[in-house]
Amino acid sequence: MSLRLGDTAPDFTQDSTEGSIEFHRWAGDSWVVLFSHPADFTPVCTTELGEVSRLKPEFDKRNVKAIGLSVDPLDDHKAWAGDIQETQGYGLNFPLLADQDRKVSDLYDMIHPNADNTLTVRSVFIIDHNKKVRLTITYPASTGRNFTEILRVIDSLQLTDNYKVATPVNWTDGDDCIIVPSVPNEQAKELFPQGWDEKKPYLRMVKQPDKT
Repeated sequence: MSLRLGDTAPDFTQDSTEGSIEFHRWAGDSWVVLFSHPADFTPVCTTELGEVSRLKPEFDKRNVKAIGLSVDPLDDHKAWAGDIQETQGYGLNFPLLADQDRKVSDLYDMIHPNADNTLTVRSVFIIDHNKKVRLTITYPASTGRNFTEILRVIDSLQLTDNYKVATPVNWTDGDDCIIVPSVPNEQAKELFPQGWDEKKPYLRMVKQPDKT
């Protein structure tokens, strides 16, 4: 069964490069990016795992833990880690699940038979600190993911969870936001005393709230 936004992310226990992972306990009160790979020792995946390792300080700033997965065995994961370090310049610094029995892959619908009935597709799940699924993206096996975009979405989700705003097209952290339509002008005056630019009654642009 496929997961939908707002569903509770399924819990599981599975081996990883950092030992056995009890997912909900491991996640704690952090956000999580869970992402799958078609196979170990593949070129696109090697670049992706190096990039996620490079971006660890950015994930840490956002209280986000990264965790990867493929259906290959743990010994392969550990051997592949050396190739990632050698070719990408960053050693694996987050757990990589060894999902040989497809337990997690099936829970999260990561195997698409019409694409390949033995390999996981490039699935991404952003899961918040309440264990709710907030974003799902599925890429074809041939296309590497854009982790800058994944960080951008996390920035948007964490901002809009705490303030009565939405983020417009191509928004990045610091750009103007949109006052959500459910907030009437009288309430908006209290929330945004600096004022806003009303393009239309339903399109009110405002400076991004100060997250500090």
